[in-house]
Amino acid sequence: MDDLSIRRDLFLPAPAAAGKGSENTAGTKAFGNILAELIQDAGKLQNEADQAITRVQMGSKGSVHEAVIALEKADISFRTMLQVRNKILEAYQEVMRIQV
Repeated sequence: MDDLSIRRDLFLPAPAAAGKGSENTAGTKAFGNILAELIQDAGKLQNEADQAITRVQMGSKGSVHEAVIALEKADISFRTMLQVRNKILEAYQEVMRIQV
């Protein structure tokens, strides 16, 4: 056996335990699932900010302060998601530079 076949467990996700969905045997979520949740949260915050702006524009029960706070939350979430994407991209590029 070569070294790669012995250590392939480092690269493959652990099988999910029965009834735990996307969690592995250690009880932690898969990296892809965490990223998907973060993207969904960023989208939800953006939708909330859009709704707050609409409420302010229509003159209904929205205040400018609430709209600005919602916008800032969405902005921070988006910037964080963008930085995570950049770090993942940098890591991928670094792996691609490794010579075999």
